[in-house]
Parts: sequence; C-alpha cells; structure tokens
Amino acid sequence: MSKTITKITPNKPVFIDNDPQDALVTLNIGPTHPATHGVFQNVVQIDGERIVSGVSTIGYIHRAFEKIAEHRPFYQITPLTDRLNYCSSPINNMGWHMTVEKLLEIEIPKRVQYMRVIVMELARIADHIICNGILGVDTGAFSGFLYVMQEREFIYEIFEEICGARLTTNIGRIGGFERDFNAIAFQKIEAFLERFPPVLKEFEELFVRNRIFIERTSGVAAVTPEEALSYSWSGPILRATGVDYDVRVVSPYCSYEEFDFDVPVGTTGDVYDRFMVRNAEMWQSLRIIEQALRKIEKEPVGVFHADVPAFYLPPKEQVYTNMEALIYHFKIVMGEWETPQSEVYHSVEGANGELGFYLIHDGGRSPYRLHFRRPSFVNYQMFAPMSSGMLLSDAIINMSSLNVIAGELDA
Repeated sequence: MSKTITKITPNKPVFIDNDPQDALVTLNIGPTHPATHGVFQNVVQIDGERIVSGVSTIGYIHRAFEKIAEHRPFYQITPLTDRLNYCSSPINNMGWHMTVEKLLEIEIPKRVQYMRVIVMELARIADHIICNGILGVDTGAFSGFLYVMQEREFIYEIFEEICGARLTTNIGRIGGFERDFNAIAFQKIEAFLERFPPVLKEFEELFVRNRIFIERTSGVAAVTPEEALSYSWSGPILRATGVDYDVRVVSPYCSYEEFDFDVPVGTTGDVYDRFMVRNAEMWQSLRIIEQALRKIEKEPVGVFHADVPAFYLPPKEQVYTNMEALIYHFKIVMGEWETPQSEVYHSVEGANGELGFYLIHDGGRSPYRLHFRRPSFVNYQMFAPMSSGMLLSDAIINMSSLNVIAGELDA
C-alpha cells in the first residue's frame, strides 16, 4: 500500500490522486477516548481500518512538576514524584531520595538498601500486573485481568503496612525509611511470595499459548534494536527487541550487584515479546525479593535509616512533645540546612525504563533545576511513526504494550 500523507490538517479530508472517493478520514484518538489509556491525543489519517499517518499531542495533564520543584525543599518534592508513574510510585520516591543522597554523599546502611529493593520490586510487579492485565483486556480477554488485580491489591496492603499509604505512597525518607518494617509487614511479604506464583502461572497459561492472543500480538508493532536505541527506548520494551540493558545491572544501586537474577530479553520487539518480557520480569522480581529477605536477616535489627540528623526527620512522637525535635523537623522540611553546590544525575530501573533525576543545586533551599527523565515520555515519541500502515485495532494494543502512563508522560 503506497498511500502517504506528509501533513495532517484535522477535520479536513485528504484526497488520494485527487479522487474524493479515496478520501482519507481524520480521526481523533483522545484526548478523552478510553482507548488512549490516558489523557493524550493522536490525530490519525485512516484509509478504512488502516492508519496512513498520525501525529501525537500531549500536555493535557501537564502539571509543571519540574518548575514547582524549583520552589520546594527536597522533602516537599517527594509527593511530586508520586504523581509521575503512579502505578509504581515507590520507585519514583526512592529514585529521588537516592539522588539527594548522592548530592549529600550519604552512605546508606545495607539493611536499608535491601528494604528498598523489596519495596521497589513489589512496585515493579504491581506495575507489570496493570500493563499485562490491560493488554489482555484490549485483546478481548478480561478474565486474566481479574485474576491478577487482587494480587496488586495485596501489594498495596504491604505498602499500607509499611508507610500507611497505598497508591501515592510518599514512602521513605532521605537516608532510609520513616520507620522499620514491622512483623506484620514481613509476614505479608512472605505470604505474597507464596500466593503470587500460582496466580502468575495461571495468568500465563491463559495467554502465552492462547491462539487468539498470539495472533493479535505476534508480529504487531515489531521494532528493531536499532530503531529502539535511536529513539532512546529503555526498560521492558527495549529489552523486548533483544537489547540487554537494565540500570540495575549496568549502574547498580541499593546493592543490586549482590543479587542473582536474570534480565529477560526478547527477539522480535513486537507486542507479544513485550508481554513475555514483563511476565518474566515479575518472576525475577520474586527471586530478588526472596533474596533480599534472606539478606535482611543477617543485618542488625532496627536499622532503618542512615545517621544523618541534619536531613532525617525526627520521630513524630518527639515532634509533638519536644521543642528541639519540632525545630529540627521545621528546619529539615523547610530546607534550612546547608547543602553543597553540585550537579548530579541518578537513575533507577523504573517499571517502564530508565527513570532519571538530573539535579543542579546552587546550595539554596530548593533545586536550581531539576529534570525528570520520564521513560513514558521518551518511549511514547515513537508511537506515531510506528502506527503508520498499522490497523487501528493493532495501534490500540500497541499503545497498551508501551504502558504509557499519562502522569509520567506530561509531568
């Protein structure tokens, strides 16, 4: 099919060979269409059911987080990171805290690092549950989504036990956690390690060899490694093309270098491979969590933060009853302590790819400049070029497999 359009004018028909009978139809997918999986828009030209060309537009949920961060002390920026990828917000929280710790040269106790690993891997599983479950729904299979969603709720119960919140967690502190994991939290983590594998196995059995699912996803939106790298892809969708890149391995943090796990990679980079890579990553996350639990047992009990009194908030019970603790709390929250002038970049392996924080600090109360490297924003820029020549129904599941989170897209 050799029909190409170089410029799109919304709501104006485009004729091929000046024949009105062959007019292409302009279609707005979004910004409120449920098939967009978020508040963004694609203006496409379609010939029947096939997309000829398209333009992606964003900004419908833009909240100016980076500009707001320039007027907030470090601790008040943490809730902003919750609202990036809210499907796995603890990874955002801890990535930001690690960036500040890198600026302040704070050394984190091993036990705290292992605790962070557990929370981040639980968040990764919760995120992949959403992505692969919704991908099933978009291909007409709703049952699998219901099977795994209750496990995501159990992960949220663990988060609630650790920090009191479920979705936008604001979890942790600069230097560690606000409190130690209690016995109930550890029990729930152990329970999850027992209950989730059978559910995940059952979920895979519904899809992996399902003929309808394979025909809907295999060969759809295939991307070569060269194309993916040219668009700066990262995360599961890059690894689905066969590129073995994972921040946890390439630039280890939180002692990931001590853990034994595999980095799943695909071969064709299509929707099916992205599904398979995310499924495999959930199994690897379970391995990592189990190892982290065993490592914590060898560390001193009760250690849940670094010794940094100038940046670690005092316990609430002391703040309510002790004037000195109240003063410390105020000075930390309002950014009254002296901080170095420096420029740092720290990245973590988010559920969608490399989640980075580029911090330029002039020693003041707030960052001079803070840039979030949001994987959804980077990954999404390839959607319109990929859609050219694709069936409209395939474009929807392609979008689902990219797992574009609107909060992380616009920031």
